Amino acid sequence: MGRRDETVSAQAIIIMGVSGSGKSTLASLLSQQLGCAFFEGDSFHSEANVAKMRAGVPLSDADRWPWLDMLGEAIGTAVRREGVAVGACSALKRSYRDRLRAGIGAPTSFILLEVGREELVCRLGSRTGHYMPASLIDSQLAILESPGADERAIMIDSTIPPAQEADRVLQWLAANGIEAKSPARAG
Repeated sequence: MGRRDETVSAQAIIIMGVSGSGKSTLASLLSQQLGCAFFEGDSFHSEANVAKMRAGVPLSDADRWPWLDMLGEAIGTAVRREGVAVGACSALKRSYRDRLRAGIGAPTSFILLEVGREELVCRLGSRTGHYMPASLIDSQLAILESPGADERAIMIDSTIPPAQEADRVLQWLAANGIEAKSPARAG
């Protein structure tokens, strides 16, 4: 996946996947390595969305649109100001990724973290202080649409250490002519 005939400097990098796949860990690590802003998608959910998920009720598309709009706008503002921004967002459906891209208004790369259901349940079971119950894993897996060949995206095995994931992402970006460094760190 990805296009090799372009060079992109200003861009957003979205780490995507189901809950428990390691999105926040990888996105935080990449933002540190790139010296750019990191946006945790979970922090953009409304109280109503959080209450729904905490109760084990999957979000509808109508629940997600305002969330995706706010997240996309925040990431887009950072990209315009700083050149690069990293976000963690489930982005499970193509329509969600389209909505994010529209809100960001800049080239956007998606990194899908792949991990098996059993590992996801284990990870969520050991996670404390988060509203997302393991009971919602199946609903997320059911709607997950892998990025299409026309999307700038890569899929990575999320069972490898986060540092190796970050290295693979940076190598993929470079191999596809995507300059992934913050202007403050360039030079």
